[in-house]
Amino acid sequence: MINKQLLKKRFNNHAKTYDAYADVQKNMANQLIDQLSTNSFNQEIAILEIGCGTGYLTQLLCEKFPKAAITAVDLSSGMIDLAKKKVTEDRVSFICEDIEELRIEKHYDLIISNATFQWFNSLHTTIKKLYKQLKPTGRLLFSTFGNRTFKELHSCYSHAKQKLGLFSNSSPGQSFFSLEELTQICEQALVPLREHPFRLSKMEKLEVQYFPTVQAFFTSIKKIGASNSNEESYCQRPSFFRELINLYENDYRNENGIKVTYHCLIFNVTKTNHSQSCPDYSLEVMDCS
Repeated sequence: MINKQLLKKRFNNHAKTYDAYADVQKNMANQLIDQLSTNSFNQEIAILEIGCGTGYLTQLLCEKFPKAAITAVDLSSGMIDLAKKKVTEDRVSFICEDIEELRIEKHYDLIISNATFQWFNSLHTTIKKLYKQLKPTGRLLFSTFGNRTFKELHSCYSHAKQKLGLFSNSSPGQSFFSLEELTQICEQALVPLREHPFRLSKMEKLEVQYFPTVQAFFTSIKKIGASNSNEESYCQRPSFFRELINLYENDYRNENGIKVTYHCLIFNVTKTNHSQSCPDYSLEVMDCS
């Protein structure tokens, strides 16, 4: 369970350093934009962006759809303050709110979100709520992190616990869903909405980064505000972290540095008319490791 107040505090505290360290998140935003055709380029469509952060994707949406009305939502006031400095067009409005708690009144042609769905506590309920707010033939397009994210860290964390005789169920952060698990969540949320058929496509990609040290990797997580925000406890003994770092250095260092894997998932849910089959699935797997 994510502690939303702690999450908000961490994103507020690190909003100013987010852009300098969020390379993977920016790549994911670019991939989302690539999923969007230019058919609506000159149309006055309505877009809802969830988890706008410092406004990187918001800027891309403004460029892609110059006549769109965009509503950008984020939990962190610090992030929104920076986004407002980047994006000053009157057609963009910002809301500082938790989307899981926010009552959405309007309907949208596009609801889009980058690297945010992993912070939801009620993903099934939220997906259903967002889908209901799509206009006919509207799209819900989102990216998030999959279960192979930080697989090196999780492996070392588990081995360090075993080596020191620690048998708790703690982990270094929240767990992420696999592609299959997230597909099932979407199915369970959307299939019962029989009056609103949908088409679902999905993509996964492994992206690898290298850091000079394990500590530099930990710093990068902290600088974007993505440190552990679980309500559950996790091991913080100095001796444990020394062991974890030693294992990481020994097992996952090569000539490029310390290896860190990000598992990026992209889901594209489109409302269809009643004449189309429901649901319809397609899958693209991109392994860039």
